[in-house]
Parts: sequence; C-alpha cells; structure tokens
Amino acid sequence: QEHLVESGGGLVQPGGSLRLSCEASGIFFSLYVMGWYRQAPGKQRELVAADTGAGTTTYTDSVKGRFTISRDILKNTVHLQMNSLKPEDTAVYYCNARNRISTYWGQGTQVTVSS
Repeated sequence: QEHLVESGGGLVQPGGSLRLSCEASGIFFSLYVMGWYRQAPGKQRELVAADTGAGTTTYTDSVKGRFTISRDILKNTVHLQMNSLKPEDTAVYYCNARNRISTYWGQGTQVTVSS
C-alpha cells in the first residue's frame, strides 16, 4: 500500500522558518519525481518545488532563494526547508510522488504565516 505522510506544518511568524517532511512507503522512492504543492483558500493547487531524483530541482518563482527541496534516499523522505516565510505562503502543503505510471498524494499539512 502506497503512502505519503507529511509532517512539520504549523504557525510561524513572518520571516520565520519551517521544515516540512514527507515519508514515502510502498513505492520505489528513487523512481519517482517528488514534489511539494500548495493550495491556499480560493486558489488552485500549485507546484512549489520538485526533485527529479536525478540531481535536478525546480521551484516556482515566488519561493526561489527561500525554499529548498531535498531528498533522503535512505529514509525514503523528501524535505522542504522554508525560510523567510511570508503571509502569502500560507496554504495547505501537499507531498506528491509521480512517474509516467502513477501519481500519489499525501493528506496535506497546514502552514500558516501570521503575526
């Protein structure tokens, strides 16, 4: 059974940092592109960052220089380090695993940036 379990969300003040983690089970981790998406109220879900597993990472423009995605192959875990957080980063963040055959989603974790 495939599972993606996120952790690390919460409430943080503007300028603060959070580290999200997503542990994958039931999939051959290294064969998937791992990504983080977010969805704010009233908005569409958007790709925040992705790691292809082949040394390539991508970021949406609004988080470049502030967020870093990384993959721990030994722990089947992907992290999203978020620094210099802004109120507009407030959203539910979802972990995603995809390849040409399958796509899986985590349940989401809330990130709220507010003073």
